[in-house]
Amino acid sequence: MTAQTVTIPAARSPEIPDRPPNPRLWGHVARRCVLVPAIVLTPLLAVAPSRDHRFNVYWHGGLFRDDPAAIVSHTIASGDAYLRLGNFRPLGRMLEKSLDLAAFTGMQQLGLPATVMLRAVSILAAMLLTLAVVVLAESVLHRGRLLGGTPSTVALLLPYAVGAGFVAAGQDSTVILFGGLYFSTAAVVLLVAAVACRLDRLRWWNGVLAVTAGAALAIFNEPAYFAVPLATAAVLLRGRFVLGMGPRQLLVSPGMRFAGLLWAGFLPVFATVRWIIRGFCSDGGCYQGSDLIVDARSILLLPVRMTAWLPPLQWRAATDAGTGDWWRGVVPVVAVVLLAGLAVRTHVVLRETARPDRRALTGLAAVAVVIIACGALLATLSVAVRAAMSGTQLWEQGWRDSALTVPGGMLLVVSLSLLAGRRATVGALVALVLCGTVSATANRAYAGATATLKTAQLDNRIAAAMGGFERSKAGNVRRCALLDEALLTNRHKPFLQQRYTDSLDLAARTLAGVPFCDRAVIR
Repeated sequence: MTAQTVTIPAARSPEIPDRPPNPRLWGHVARRCVLVPAIVLTPLLAVAPSRDHRFNVYWHGGLFRDDPAAIVSHTIASGDAYLRLGNFRPLGRMLEKSLDLAAFTGMQQLGLPATVMLRAVSILAAMLLTLAVVVLAESVLHRGRLLGGTPSTVALLLPYAVGAGFVAAGQDSTVILFGGLYFSTAAVVLLVAAVACRLDRLRWWNGVLAVTAGAALAIFNEPAYFAVPLATAAVLLRGRFVLGMGPRQLLVSPGMRFAGLLWAGFLPVFATVRWIIRGFCSDGGCYQGSDLIVDARSILLLPVRMTAWLPPLQWRAATDAGTGDWWRGVVPVVAVVLLAGLAVRTHVVLRETARPDRRALTGLAAVAVVIIACGALLATLSVAVRAAMSGTQLWEQGWRDSALTVPGGMLLVVSLSLLAGRRATVGALVALVLCGTVSATANRAYAGATATLKTAQLDNRIAAAMGGFERSKAGNVRRCALLDEALLTNRHKPFLQQRYTDSLDLAARTLAGVPFCDRAVIR
């Protein structure tokens, strides 16, 4: 008689069932990527265009309204001249002209001033940038499907954070100057990194796309240069902190090979262009905005520009010319009600989202630091920044680097808030709502201070005259008076006088088939 041995499996602790995917929350996130920037930036809708935008919207609109495809040929034809000036960025110029054309077309179709349409285009680009930050963050954090899965807690908080960072921190801030161009460029930079992170298999056409994209980024504009190093860093940090790859596995991963091909396309074109520019501009006299300088001061300026995205510093720059009671009025009340209404619903759905673990959040925070460093390096090495800013302005004033440092900085804030613990999530949401409210109020203060400037009032009146173009003799008289005022205001600046005259005349002939100012009619 034999005894049978029965093996009883060890008892296992009950598993917590995984939550089913909830992709509908992506709609919740996308709506806030649209609504939060709109709430914060709407107070700037009436701010007059400045710098080249005073002319470009009319010039580019008049040139390309009837033939948008001519943007390509026109840019290529002028490429040699810009190369000799050290300002060679043809793809960036095509994007800029396209955005100006969109503003001009909106002005014509809707009868709105170019002032409003330029800001509307900038706000749309800010929405795109906010969505791009969310996509990059989720691309770093998620292992499986992105849009088919549930967005993380980071995705729900990011729209409030990034929106709160859109502050009119001085006339050179991207919120005020060329916002459509630089916000769109920053979105491209972040999305390139997101693509590199999500690539799970490198096909032959992915390789062709990577080399082509790298070459294109080298002739886009200065902020776009950082797409390649950021993509490389994002893939490395995701592989190490989120996927747990070893060094050898990481180096042969599809994402790293994609990044390597980006470099293969970028470096030859970038080096060639910079070598040609150096030959043309070695004796000076070229475009200062593209000049770079590397010296001992750069080491000190880098951490300064890496913190210039902080909203309290930007609030100070935005309200510097305002009165002491800038925080009072209707705007803060409306902003806090709207943002709080959005946040209440976000608080309800927070429990349905996946909270990343500490290791993944640490990797995401490291990616945010890289984004900040890339943007800050652009300003640190720029001759234009050193010429235009000094003292506390270097801490507070925005510049084209703000298009990267603001989303990168606010991504860092969200990552650190979640690392602080589960209880900090609700507190972070409340703090971001209040921060967005103050940012909207600071923007209103900047708009109010700018409206008192005579040059801004003149440009606004010109925009109104162009938006509601009158073909009558009285309308012609009023437009001639505006042009005379512009010429008188710039009497010692013949170049600006010519820009006003040529751009307004071209736009008027395109819109109405008549000159902006017909002197013969007045006589």
